Amino acid sequence: MTAPLLTIESLRFTWPGDAEPIVSGLNLEIAPGQRVFLAGASGSGKSTLLALIGGLVAPSSGTIRFAGQDLAALSRTARDRFRADHLGVIFQQFNLLPWLDGVANARLGCQFSPARRERAGEIEESARELLAAMGLASDCWTRRADALSVGQQQRVAAARALIGQPGLVLADEPTSALDADRRDAFVELLFAQAERAGSAILFVSHDRALADRFDLKLELADINQANAAAGGAL
Repeated sequence: MTAPLLTIESLRFTWPGDAEPIVSGLNLEIAPGQRVFLAGASGSGKSTLLALIGGLVAPSSGTIRFAGQDLAALSRTARDRFRADHLGVIFQQFNLLPWLDGVANARLGCQFSPARRERAGEIEESARELLAAMGLASDCWTRRADALSVGQQQRVAAARALIGQPGLVLADEPTSALDADRRDAFVELLFAQAERAGSAILFVSHDRALADRFDLKLELADINQANAAAGGAL
């Protein structure tokens, strides 16, 4: 049996100043290369969970193990380094640097990680290959990010997340600004390139129309006791 890529057990987290936890008793397991869809409404804890997996915040209790490494046991600096080496992130607002062009933004996925730079090989070529594979026309590669459309920015953000073959891609509502046709096309491109890179995907969204495309589909209310305590109102 293949060992899990990500194992989360009894995870609990409360934001400073809040009386109740937003994540409580959460358990989750993701296998290498698996595509997981996690549904939940805004404010239900989806983005908090991604921040915990990414090591941006530390859990109050419970464990997050990625490829056997207990992230909570690492210092903040070590968590940052681990995230850079092993995780690709597609943010809801994409978070591209507006003054950089598409290629330069895509290369940023390797900037803070020697391991990903090594896996990427020739970084400039890898960035261009990923932009092409994600369906971005070559005449857009050298345009500033703030001169690109929403759909074009989305493709750059995906290329940045995938460069250097991260073990896991975290996608936070990446299709929320797209119509149905563009949404479906983007998901198919993302799947193809993640498979090529050997990356698992944790795709967080309120858009349940996408769920059947994934290997595993989950409702946050079913795995997060904090939601259940609030009546499971997502």
